[in-house]
Amino acid sequence: MSLQTVIGSLHELQDQLKPFREILLANLVMAGEIPAPTSGENERIEFLLNRFNEAGLSESSIDDCGNGIGVLEGEEGEHSILLNAHADTVFSSKVDHTMQVTSDKITGPGVADNSLGLGVLATIPYILQQLDITLRNNLVLFGGVKSLGRGDLEGIRFFLDNHNFDISHALCIEGVELGRLSYTSIGMIRGEITCKVPESYDWSRFGDASAILTLNEVINKINDIRLPKRPRTSVVMGSISGGSSFNTIAKEATLGFEVRSESEEVVDDVGRTIKDIAKEVASKTGDEVELDIFARRRPGGIPYAHPMNKCARQVMNTLNIEPRLAPSTSELAALIDKDIPALTLGITSGDRIHKMDESVQIEPIYKGLAQIIGILIATDGGFCE
Repeated sequence: MSLQTVIGSLHELQDQLKPFREILLANLVMAGEIPAPTSGENERIEFLLNRFNEAGLSESSIDDCGNGIGVLEGEEGEHSILLNAHADTVFSSKVDHTMQVTSDKITGPGVADNSLGLGVLATIPYILQQLDITLRNNLVLFGGVKSLGRGDLEGIRFFLDNHNFDISHALCIEGVELGRLSYTSIGMIRGEITCKVPESYDWSRFGDASAILTLNEVINKINDIRLPKRPRTSVVMGSISGGSSFNTIAKEATLGFEVRSESEEVVDDVGRTIKDIAKEVASKTGDEVELDIFARRRPGGIPYAHPMNKCARQVMNTLNIEPRLAPSTSELAALIDKDIPALTLGITSGDRIHKMDESVQIEPIYKGLAQIIGILIATDGGFCE
């Protein structure tokens, strides 16, 4: 089969996927209603393994890190293609994970990031078998744990360090956004700065002691850091927490942040500056200011002109999907560290991401699925070497 044959069959493939609506949505809803906070994904992984076993996949297993793995054997099996979706979400197990399904969308916590990705992973073997799509290479289906936040990609890093598959290429699938095409990883450090008023503070005097005020001083100094325009660099201050009531002095406050840059050196430089800021504010205020860096990414990836990237853009253009090129800090970074050509792709359109009423559109899923399968077939056919 030529690449043009693959490209030419995509619209027909999109139509062929519509009869799989019920099984796909069922897998999505069942996966999505299982809470899976980072490091608490075991029940969701067991669900995934049950789906793999029902599809007759060989070597279905849970590894020592808790990842779910299934292998769809290829006709030749000399190499393997990895299809990856992370299993964890940002929501606590205490949150009501009920999924609401209407004619055009599904709503519920974590449905976009990344219950839909996991639902697709559970459904792909059934789709390929029913459409009689046979691959030359093995297809390794991977549901990864401990990906988000403090998980720091532990699941996929463990797998890549310990697997015995000859992985030639990889695709990472995310619920949103359709058109996402990530082929590089941006340099990043992620951490928290926690300010605490010391227990020895004299609370009987009127003063301005407050962990929130101390944290505000840290934030102001971070804002004053001169960041280069080239390489592109930013500091994202994503969350603030602290205090308990209107009339009580806050004894503790925490800032969650990321430093992102195209340059690893710049990331390290900004990280050192933030460390100095924490020390300076602590010495000035007498408060405890603790810096905790718990995640790091190295920049890298495949070139824009790489055959895998070219194939992906051809597939997307044929399906009238506008490619949205952006670097990633997801599982792609772990694959890049192992020099495995890889892409991250989105499946559909979504709204209110990381909110309790997070939602995804149903109709674009067929196009997103056709995109994934088209790129998978092109990769298997040797057009992405």
